[in-house]
Amino acid sequence: MWREEWFGNVRGDILAGLVVALALIPEAIAFSIIAGVDPKIGLYASFSMAVVIAIAGGRPGMISAATAAMALLMVDLVKDHGLEYLFAATILTGLLQIGAGVLGLARVMRFVSNSVMTGFVNALAILIFLAQLPELRDVGWQTYPMVAAGLAIIYLLPRFTTVIPSPLVSIIVLTAVSVAFPMEVRTVADLGELPSSLPVFLIPDIPFNLDTLLILLPYAVPLAVVGLLESLLTASIVDDLTDTGSNRNRESTGQGIANIATGFLGGMAGCAMIGQSVINVKSGGRGRLSTFIAGIVLLILVVGLGDIVGRVPMPALVAVMIMVSIGTFSWGSIRSLRTHPRTSSVVMVATVVVVVATHNLAIGVLVGVLLSGIFFAWKISQIFQMSSTISDDGRRRTYVVKGQVFYASAEQFLAAFDFHEALEEVTIDVRQAHFWDLSAVAALDKVVLKFRRDATEVDIVGMNEASATIVDRLAIHDKPDAFDLAPGH
Repeated sequence: MWREEWFGNVRGDILAGLVVALALIPEAIAFSIIAGVDPKIGLYASFSMAVVIAIAGGRPGMISAATAAMALLMVDLVKDHGLEYLFAATILTGLLQIGAGVLGLARVMRFVSNSVMTGFVNALAILIFLAQLPELRDVGWQTYPMVAAGLAIIYLLPRFTTVIPSPLVSIIVLTAVSVAFPMEVRTVADLGELPSSLPVFLIPDIPFNLDTLLILLPYAVPLAVVGLLESLLTASIVDDLTDTGSNRNRESTGQGIANIATGFLGGMAGCAMIGQSVINVKSGGRGRLSTFIAGIVLLILVVGLGDIVGRVPMPALVAVMIMVSIGTFSWGSIRSLRTHPRTSSVVMVATVVVVVATHNLAIGVLVGVLLSGIFFAWKISQIFQMSSTISDDGRRRTYVVKGQVFYASAEQFLAAFDFHEALEEVTIDVRQAHFWDLSAVAALDKVVLKFRRDATEVDIVGMNEASATIVDRLAIHDKPDAFDLAPGH
């Protein structure tokens, strides 16, 4: 298994890793600027995250590095407490993620619906495109034909050959053109100074006490949650792109190990990157080797070949990221708005709007999951039905309950009973019903106690074992002091 994951696609993985390494440089620098730290912090983080996750992660072919979502959460920490606390928070983030992996918390991903996933992907595609706009404003006119030429190479070259990934060819050709014919275009060197030395192991210079922990936790917890959420969602997307599976708990633990290593090497916390992961897959990367190569080549490029890398024109990298944006967006989801259930479309659109508005993937996904849960509960509550029949002598009525009784249908369950009817006996047939929660049990208590208060005998028949368990544990209607325990007494 390990041999296939590492060496099953050597040529494709090496070439894809080269493309990703080049594309990582401007993003790592940009994310460092967002976090308010030196560019080398983001570059060291991208190197460390990629190399470690290639070994420890649970999704071969997925790229992890410094990201915008994580950088946004670090701004106040860096501003208020400094760089050493950022390194410590990165290490603590890793410890929390390892804990999540050990506890199997990655299972919560099953609550993320397909509509939320689609919204997440579409929002990320929009954010990737919007992130390129600053490179297209207030620039020389040569930038635009350069971007157009880059896109032409990326999309037309595969029609003739796929031996070398077209994004890599695009970067090489446009760099050669800009060097041979000097023109007014921004280059990688314009973003910030590249590091000239290798990262070194260091222990954060902070007090090791409870006060420090209380400073770090409010930052480390959101970093751990956002990092895992983005990584696991990205893993699902790469699973779909490659028709292969991943180990989510291992990925959670791997993200933690990578962040711990990154903190000790002077980097900022990172996580999986959907944009770079899509570049990797589209460029032919499938195995762990592609991620490992991306990290190693990134370090070689910025430390050993910084002068050359600094001359790469930004239009070449913008063209690659626009390609990623176009390829990431689920265009079919727009056509599906007419045919999919309205609630599913609302969830997808809401996820997109919230993510784009806040630039926070975690908030958008949370909103999508909450809406999915609300709509699901509403749908299930609509399946609920009740009917009743009365005996020939008019003394006994039988109520038949069908469907799910829970917080969303409990009120409907209560409203179906006529408490003003003079009866000697009431039978509640629940053979086709299920009682799920405290709200359902409380509603049943109210029904039984209201009838008994008027001296009507109540008989509940046909309750399944699961419902009987929760009713026996939580209900009060059969207890000796039931009327005293009932609300309002």
